[in-house]
Amino acid sequence: MSKSIKEIKEEFEQTPWDKWHILFGQYENDERAGVKKLLETYRRKEEKEERERSRVEKMCVYEKKHQSFTHICGIDEVGRGPLAGPVVAAAVILPKDARILYINDSKKLSEKKRDELYDIIMDTATAVGIGMRSPQRIDEINILNATYEAMQDAVANLKVHPDLLLNDAVTIPEIDIPQVPIIKGDEKSISIAAASIIAKVTRDRLMKEYDSLLPQYGFASNKGYGSREHIEALKQYGPTPIHRRSFIGHFIR
Repeated sequence: MSKSIKEIKEEFEQTPWDKWHILFGQYENDERAGVKKLLETYRRKEEKEERERSRVEKMCVYEKKHQSFTHICGIDEVGRGPLAGPVVAAAVILPKDARILYINDSKKLSEKKRDELYDIIMDTATAVGIGMRSPQRIDEINILNATYEAMQDAVANLKVHPDLLLNDAVTIPEIDIPQVPIIKGDEKSISIAAASIIAKVTRDRLMKEYDSLLPQYGFASNKGYGSREHIEALKQYGPTPIHRRSFIGHFIR
């Protein structure tokens, strides 16, 4: 007796995608319309999977180029532009064979997808380091220098010492490790993309905690950026200890 369509679907779901070709061969002569439709669905899924794996492989070009290095570290930051909250940097060392599907520049991902990838990266990574600088430090030394300090701390907080840094666009001062600045690196390097996701999720979760303490500013949704809601609250209630005074002078008297 032939298997039901439900049973065939369950078989596909329980089989790794790179073995689906065996199932396609097994059921390609089944004349039932439901089976034909099911096979078409899984062929599209297979094509999507192959495209995604190809995209991720292209994001490993810099890691492959510098494969003579043992521990390649991607570095990125988030929070240079907000009116409130810290700037956060992350440093991530991935195993050389790591291929994390759907990884990308954190800005191109939904919050749900970032959270999913955050857990995968934390489970996969050889080492992860976080650094951040407060609004007060940003006001004191300016956002660029505060970002550099956060990046320096992120590297220092790694449990494994990197021998090459792949940075999103910048060269970090006062670090004696070889560096490769890459324009739009969070789109081009799997290591930098991983760092961008770790930094983004870390900072977003922190801003949600601030929102529970200061709900009138909408930090859970605007993450400290200058949304209309945030600016109106700033004018009405004034600045908080997590506001960057050097960023908000034209919004308050």
